[in-house]
Amino acid sequence: MFVSTLVASLLAVAASAQELSSQLTQIKDFGPNPRNVEGYIYVPKVLQAKPPILVSPHWCHGTAQQVFDYRSWASAGDQYGFITIYPNSSNVADSCWDVSSNGSLTHNGGGDALGIVSMVRWALKKYGGDKDRVFVTGTSSGAMMTNVLVGSYPDVFAAGSAWAGVAFGCFAGDGFDVWSDACATGKIVKTGKEWAALVKNAYPGYHSFRPKLQVFHGTNDTVLYPQNLQEEIKQWTSVFGYKQTRVETTQNTPLQGWTRYRYGPKFEAYSAAGVDHSIPNQDDLVLEYFDLKCNAKGNKQCYSRKSGSRT
Repeated sequence: MFVSTLVASLLAVAASAQELSSQLTQIKDFGPNPRNVEGYIYVPKVLQAKPPILVSPHWCHGTAQQVFDYRSWASAGDQYGFITIYPNSSNVADSCWDVSSNGSLTHNGGGDALGIVSMVRWALKKYGGDKDRVFVTGTSSGAMMTNVLVGSYPDVFAAGSAWAGVAFGCFAGDGFDVWSDACATGKIVKTGKEWAALVKNAYPGYHSFRPKLQVFHGTNDTVLYPQNLQEEIKQWTSVFGYKQTRVETTQNTPLQGWTRYRYGPKFEAYSAAGVDHSIPNQDDLVLEYFDLKCNAKGNKQCYSRKSGSRT
C-alpha cells in the first residue's frame, strides 16, 4: 500500500479556527457492519427541519478525525443545518477503504460500504433526515469509496464528488484489502459498456434514480495515474447513457489551469493541470454541487433525488 502525500499536505494546514456549535461524536450499534467500520457524526445544534446528510470517508492513512479537522463540513453544517458522517476504516494496515470486495461492490452485500450505509440509515431515522438528500465526497481512497457508494447504493445517495479516485470496480479482487497496482497505474482500460456493466451488476434489476457525480484528477498524479479519470468518464457516461463527447468545456475553473468537462446534467469531470495526488479540495464547490446551502422551506425546492435538479 502507498503512503499518500495527501496526508503530509493536510497536516500542514491549520484546523478551522471557527467555533463549532457541537462536537464530533462516535456512534455505535448503528446496524449491519460486517467489517467493524467506526462511525462518527457531527450534528449542529440548529438543524433544518429535515436535515440533509453528508458522508465524508477519509483517505488512506487518514482518520475520521482528520477529515473533521481539515474539511469545512462541520462549520458549513452549522451554517446550513446539515449533518456530517465521518466513517473510520477498521483496516489497521493502512486505513484504506475496502473498495475491492464483492461485498462492497454489491448492494447490501457487506464490506465497508454496507457499514457506511448503515450509519446513514441510522442517522436518517434518529434525526428525521431527508432520505432524498444524502451525499458523499472523499479524496484518494475516500474518492474510491465515493465511486463505490454511488454505484452500489444508488437508492441511498443523491450525488457524489470524488477527488483523485478510480472507477467503480477498478480495484475489484479477492479480498477486503486488495491493492491493484494495475488499476493505480492506469493499466486497467475498459470500454464504457464494460465499466457500466460493473455498476449495473452491483444492483441487478435496479432501474430507478442514479446519483449525479463529479470527478476530479490531477494530470501529474503518480499515485493513481491520470488514466483513471478517463476510465471514470467512460464508466459514468455509459451508466447515464451519455455520449463521451463533451457538451460543455470551461477553462480555469474553479482554479487556474483546471478544466471542467460536462457530459450531461448528471456527470462532470475536472482535469487539474500540473496537480499531483495532493489535489486541493474545493469545499465550497462541493457544497454548491450538492446544493447543501439550500434550505427547503415553504415552496423552495433544493436538489434531491426527487427533484433531480434545483428549481
